[in-house]
Amino acid sequence: MKFAQNLTRRQGLLKALTLAILVLASVMPPTVLANESEKATFNSTITLQTILTSSHRSVANRDRDKYRHPAQTLQFFGLRPNMTVVELWPGGGWYTEILAPFLAAKGQLIVTNFASSTSKPALAFQEKLAANPEVFGKVKVAQINPPTELTLAPDNSVDLVVTFRNIHNWVKAGYDEQVYAAAYKALKPGGILGVEEHRGKPDISLEESIKTGYMSLDGVIAAVEKAGFKLVGKSEINANPKDTKDYPGGVWTLPPTLSQGQKDRQRFLAIGESDRMTLKFIKPKAP
Repeated sequence: MKFAQNLTRRQGLLKALTLAILVLASVMPPTVLANESEKATFNSTITLQTILTSSHRSVANRDRDKYRHPAQTLQFFGLRPNMTVVELWPGGGWYTEILAPFLAAKGQLIVTNFASSTSKPALAFQEKLAANPEVFGKVKVAQINPPTELTLAPDNSVDLVVTFRNIHNWVKAGYDEQVYAAAYKALKPGGILGVEEHRGKPDISLEESIKTGYMSLDGVIAAVEKAGFKLVGKSEINANPKDTKDYPGGVWTLPPTLSQGQKDRQRFLAIGESDRMTLKFIKPKAP
């Protein structure tokens, strides 16, 4: 009789515990459950679409997907999860947030940052990587000091080099040729250089490009091919026909910078981010 009573009591406790777990799960915030799921996913094969909707990306960064088309852009460049990839001048790490988890399980992401730099952007990027080891723990950093110190990776070891809206800065600084040469040296024969850049009007001069941030499509192609690359593809993924490219503050007039402040703000928000060229180059294999 006593045994039967104890068994009944244990069964009752088990039912109560099960009910409590179900109730807790029903009231637990969805973000908590999502975060736990993401931790598991980051340690295995993960899709770009899963990463884009992950909570490790801020709402502000996710809102820019409609302008930057990251999944389509990276697919156009031929990104695969087992690649070794170099991201040049990652800025605040907008693309790093996507590339790092995608490559974590089978590939390798290398990002550049400025050696011995005390600049706020460089320090902020370094802190960003250190603050989230779940996402960025496997990322390698190539410390650079252009134009002289530009070793990205061992020679002929990289599958893909990518850069997003940086060429106008390299041209202004006067070391764009050195950057292309460093990328060429790091890439394997048959490796890809993927470029996204603000696209200027066809007749834009170099001086105007430096002033406005908009680059000549033909000029960029010529400069990259001069380094030994061959153009193998152009895409309109990041085109924006609303961009008239004639603003007083250059490309920085448009979002996300909005350099004119409140002046014509709604007009510039309606235009969106800049019209951009998206180019794919290859390092030719030896004949």
